[in-house]
Amino acid sequence: MQALLLTDTGPQFTTNHPKPQPAPGEALIRITRAGICNTDQELVKGYKGYRGVLGHEFVGVVEEVRANDSPIQPGMRVVGEINTTPPGSPARNWFERSQDPSRSTLGIYRLDGVFAEYARLPLANLHIVPNSVSDDEAVFTEPLAAACNILEQVHIKPTDRVAVLGNGKLGMLCAMALNTIPCDLTVFGRHPAGLKILGEQNIKTTRLMADSELADLSRLNLLRGFDVVVEVTGSASGFETARQLLRPRGTMVLKSTYFGMPQVDMTMIVVDEITIVGSRCGPFAPALRLMAQKRVNVLPMIHARYPLKDALLAMKKSHEKGVLKVLLEM
Repeated sequence: MQALLLTDTGPQFTTNHPKPQPAPGEALIRITRAGICNTDQELVKGYKGYRGVLGHEFVGVVEEVRANDSPIQPGMRVVGEINTTPPGSPARNWFERSQDPSRSTLGIYRLDGVFAEYARLPLANLHIVPNSVSDDEAVFTEPLAAACNILEQVHIKPTDRVAVLGNGKLGMLCAMALNTIPCDLTVFGRHPAGLKILGEQNIKTTRLMADSELADLSRLNLLRGFDVVVEVTGSASGFETARQLLRPRGTMVLKSTYFGMPQVDMTMIVVDEITIVGSRCGPFAPALRLMAQKRVNVLPMIHARYPLKDALLAMKKSHEKGVLKVLLEM
């Protein structure tokens, strides 16, 4: 089959990668759409040392089911959680699978991803896509679920001042998820097109003008006082900027993953008694429900589409400054 592989020499497109064979309890999925995200770019830089088929955001159609009693059947349109566990694992739900030390992660760690014509996943990981959610919307399920996880982890009150720092793809989805609850929300970002989309959805935004730095920290100090800051810049320098936006005893939610280490002023974390919450994957059901109910609008984020055979061009396009979601169509 056609697939985009990450090899020792970088991304490589092939037309003869072995078609996956589902094991008992798994499904074979024909991929129809896949989305490129910042994690894919970080993997290319060296994050996790992964080698194999890239990609973890997808929607597809079930072609084969290796189970006798599954509600998932061939012909169903599905999306899938990315963390899988081996037989015998005690993991019972998406969160426990995401933390199991023996896990594999779709297109990130030990499991071929979805920048291909076919992929395999355990049936327990699959979710049926409602008819009211299009393929273009469904491909956003995984990152929107990650955004929804903030609401699972942090109790945000209507009086709280909340900042999202970064308005790339995941930052925008975090803002959309937070905009479904009452709070005083502001998004800080550098990408005008993304800020415009958020503004059209009645989300307050502030543009950061500096290119060499995330922001003029002295200017941000004047804004200090946020109860919650979601750091989703994808940059090592974002941590310190987020800290300076927080009030003492505020909560920082870390969403960024990147290759390299941030410079962290640990003394001020202690002095200001900051709570730091790592936030990774999230629940698919709320994400699908928000899209089915049209409470979030992800479609304006689609920037470009490429056929799978042009996956290398798509990866290059997605890395350009200001580009939002790039889709691969199979």
